[in-house]
Amino acid sequence: MELQAARFELRLKDHFKTAHSQRSVQVVFIAILRQDGISGYGETTVNTYFGIDEATIRQDLAEATCALQSFVPARPDEVHAFLRQHTAIGNFALCAIDEAAYDWYGKKQGISTRSYLDEGNRQPPLTDYTIGLASVDKMVEKLKARPWPLYKIKLGTEDDVAIVRELRKHTDAVFRVDANCAWQVDEAIANARELKELGVEFIEQPLDPADWQGMKQVYEESVLPVIADESCQTEEDVAHCAGYFHGINIKLTKCGGLTPANRMVRQARALGMQVMGGCMNESSVGISALAQLAPQLDYLDADGTLLIANDPASGVSFDNGRIVYPGTPGNGVTLLAEPVELL
Repeated sequence: MELQAARFELRLKDHFKTAHSQRSVQVVFIAILRQDGISGYGETTVNTYFGIDEATIRQDLAEATCALQSFVPARPDEVHAFLRQHTAIGNFALCAIDEAAYDWYGKKQGISTRSYLDEGNRQPPLTDYTIGLASVDKMVEKLKARPWPLYKIKLGTEDDVAIVRELRKHTDAVFRVDANCAWQVDEAIANARELKELGVEFIEQPLDPADWQGMKQVYEESVLPVIADESCQTEEDVAHCAGYFHGINIKLTKCGGLTPANRMVRQARALGMQVMGGCMNESSVGISALAQLAPQLDYLDADGTLLIANDPASGVSFDNGRIVYPGTPGNGVTLLAEPVELL
């Protein structure tokens, strides 16, 4: 297979802030996998919070390019297995290639990736819309600018409950909150009681991922479900989260793509946990890949394309939170222009 990649800078519509980072531009790499005259597309992001810089991704993609030259898969997951066996590339680069493999395979077979992954034909959950950390007035302004049935609210300040209380005055929508590891044990338990009264559905990653003892107490005493994010990055983390979290948030970039994500869903289900699909600041390439997994999920955070101003691709879209699939095979992705900066 022939592998190429292109670098893009996604401009965010608003300055995006969480408890641990902020940005106005997101650098992404789009992998282009070609075989038999068919191109498949996948995406990954630069993420310094997880120690992933541009140099790391470029190096990994170059290694994968050499390894794949004489390899032709019979199934999309074989690409992931081959690269795991024959290279030392990290999950972020592997994610882009794995997504591209499914897109390529679906186009070759004339089927959607979601039907290949799961034949249940279930209705996917609605996606939330993220309100990043800012002044309360700015957060209210963002909420009013995008009427939506459910919001994910980024928290991590000394006034988190007050923020949610103020936002609640302006909408009846369902709320979810993401503390991004910023709370302590007693704070998480106390906040959960107040947040439940404010119509919050669950809390994502309340504590530092190293605090398993504290997380056990929160899990047992919180009146709201708690969902693992930073505590659940790869397949190996799923079993550890059982008994500490009520569910896990799977992000394709962190786990290495659709192949491991699909296994993580099944593993979490077997352990009695709920499953959420999440995203980074991504274009339609990455979001359309995540959407292929959506029918198997309980919750969805796939608003990446709604937060950027210069999407380089088309794919799935959203109608008041509902995924609208384009009706084309693979992941449904089309690049809007030929990439100028090929690696």
